[in-house]
Amino acid sequence: MSKTTLGQKIGTLRREKEWTQEELAEKLGVSAQAVSKWENDVSCPDIMLLPELSSLFGVTVDSLLGCEPKMPVQLVPEGERRKMDDLMLRLIVNSSDGDKVRINLPMTLIKMGIELGFNMSQVSGNSSLGNIDLNQIMTLVEKGLVGKLLEVESSDGDNVEIVVEEV
Repeated sequence: MSKTTLGQKIGTLRREKEWTQEELAEKLGVSAQAVSKWENDVSCPDIMLLPELSSLFGVTVDSLLGCEPKMPVQLVPEGERRKMDDLMLRLIVNSSDGDKVRINLPMTLIKMGIELGFNMSQVSGNSSLGNIDLNQIMTLVEKGLVGKLLEVESSDGDNVEIVVEEV
């Protein structure tokens, strides 16, 4: 899977606006050749142009540079929601003492576990995860919330992420 380059993004966003390279160049005060070089990945726009480019295209500079989070939190409209069978709960824990926990569970399995009375410490075998409320996560997902639901970095250096995403 290849990463989209800055030039490719600029070209795509420009075409979405139905602007020519000349029109974009005029808006930015650069030559059409400069825009062409950007889009062909021969050169990059000056860093001072990035805020203006992002403003013209209605995106963030992070998005323009490809730094957007992989899975932003979003509320999916009811008619567009995936079935539980198509969703995965990912729990990532990096403790300050070097322990790494990675749990990937289909949401249907989470739902069955809730019905059977399981909690996260029973599912993961890690007692420190006992405070994660699977029922609450399921409620949020059923209402259409997907993405990185939780990201915590404690003062002692522990990191926890809870992500719900499509499989």
